[in-house]
Formats: sequence, C-alpha cells, structure tokens
Amino acid sequence: MKKILFAALSVLCALPALVQAQNYPSKPIRWIIPYTPGGITDNVTRMVAQKLQDALGQPIVIDNKPGANSIIGADLAAKAAPDGYTIVTVIAAHAANATLYQGKLPFDPVKSFAPISLAVVAPLILTTNNNFPPKDVRELIAYAKANPGKINFGSSGIGAAAHLTTELLKQTAGIDMVHIPFKGTTPALQALLSGDIQVLVDVPSTLMPHVRGGKIRALAMFSGKRVPGAAEVPTMPEAGGPALESSTWLLFLAPAGTPREIVNRLSQETDKALKSADLVARFDQLGIFPGGGTPEQANKFLADEITKWAKVIIAAGVKAEQ
Repeated sequence: MKKILFAALSVLCALPALVQAQNYPSKPIRWIIPYTPGGITDNVTRMVAQKLQDALGQPIVIDNKPGANSIIGADLAAKAAPDGYTIVTVIAAHAANATLYQGKLPFDPVKSFAPISLAVVAPLILTTNNNFPPKDVRELIAYAKANPGKINFGSSGIGAAAHLTTELLKQTAGIDMVHIPFKGTTPALQALLSGDIQVLVDVPSTLMPHVRGGKIRALAMFSGKRVPGAAEVPTMPEAGGPALESSTWLLFLAPAGTPREIVNRLSQETDKALKSADLVARFDQLGIFPGGGTPEQANKFLADEITKWAKVIIAAGVKAEQ
C-alpha cells in the first residue's frame, strides 16, 4: 500500500512540471549575453535566437549584461527561475573562470546550469604586425627562442581564449613571450597595428579583414583543418608549428533545475537552427563551425574545456584580475 501511495505522490509531484513543459513557451524568453553588443558572441546568439523565436512562437528578448569576464551575466542566469524563460550564452572564458576564480564565484560553472547546446566553435588565428621578422610559425618559434621575453603578445583580457591559447603555444613550443592584456579585442588590435605588441591571437572574423587589407600578417590557424572564411591561412602544422587546436565557442545554458522536457526542446530547436542553410552559409563567412548535439554532449564539452584550460592556467601561473 505504501508503495502505491508513494508512486501516486511521485506522479502528482511531476504533474506541474509536465504541464509547464507542454504549455511552453507561453510568454517571452529572456536571453542574457554577458558581453557588449556587436561582437561575435552577441551576433551569433542573435542569429540563433531569431530562429528559435520563429520556431517557438514567442519573443526572445536579448539582454546584454557585460562585466567581470562574463561573471555578472552568468550569475544573473544562475539565479533566475528554472522555468525555461532564461537562457544565457557563455564562451571559453566561462570554462577558464572555473579555475581563475575557484572558490570565489557566486555560482558553480557546471552545477548551477543545465546545458542546452554547443552553438558554434570558432578556431583562433595567430597574427603578427607587418614589421615583425618571422613569416611563419617555425620562424616565430626560432625567433622567440633567440629572444626570450622580448616579444609582446596581446589579448582581449586575462583568461580570454586568445590569452590562454597563446599560453598553450608558449608551453608547447617552449618559448617565452610577455602577455599584455587589454580590455577587449579592439584596443589589442590597435596595439598590434601600431607595433606596440608583436603577436595577437583572436577570431578570424575580427582579424581577417585586416589581414586581407595588408595591415597585419596571418601566420596560422589553431585548427586541424583549414577554416571556411579564411581558407588561405595554413593550419598550425602546415605553418611549421605544433599540432595545436584551440578555439573560442558559444554554449547555451539554462538555470539548473529547468525541466528536462524544456531543455530538450530548446536543444532540438537550436540544433535545427544551426543546420539551417542560411546560418551555415553565414558561419562559413565568419570562419566558425556550427555545433549542435544533445544537452549531454554540451555538458561533456564544457567539462572537457574546464579541464583543458585548468592545466594551462596552472602551468602558466595565470592570476585573475583583482
């Protein structure tokens, strides 16, 4: 008798979530982007959000909440009601923050969220200013070994994918270069153009227009194959460097506790959007690869990225900005 009552109680407890999922969505969805408008994170999120809005039949309201290396926006999402009406976009910095701010974050980078889908992967490109002597990665490594500590490399900030990717190159190649962090890619790029730094890693969509304009030089792509939208740039091994693959990426999360039926639906609709012909064509132009897949795959991807960057951060002694 007790078993029957327990089973009946379990069914009754599950009914509200089931009804909620069946009626979902019944109001606008808030989509938090922890970065300023206009960058690749914002642009790609808006592309996908428009597709989901059409598929779900409810408005999706984009809410840019930049600051603290994405922590402000992620915290808002982590503390939101787990009802499917809050989504957040995170990038590689979210994985790095797990180590950089270990024990200091107002949320758990994994446990506070329900992964929806890996959206896109954007392989990073290694560039130099035109006055820098090395013309390929082999020459860069040789030059760095002959001039330890005399090469400055920039990044969009401490713990950014661009910063950690360059640290990974340093560790793998056994070279010493000095990190100059900037508050965003734009000032870092300006420093490269002016010659204040010699090396800059970032996404192709930002750097390739300047490469094609002859203002900077592209040495290699951190990818296993040539990247659409920048196919003229060799991979790292093709340019005489180590076989390194590194990227930034976009991953969509909901607050932990969001009903599984809702997470699954958002994941399925995201997968459809990422495979649509117009988005695939646009991604090719930007030099990024569509993701997709299941929430379980997104969860594993995030866990793997946290482990990968933890090793780099610890080995390089990277400290978070205070």
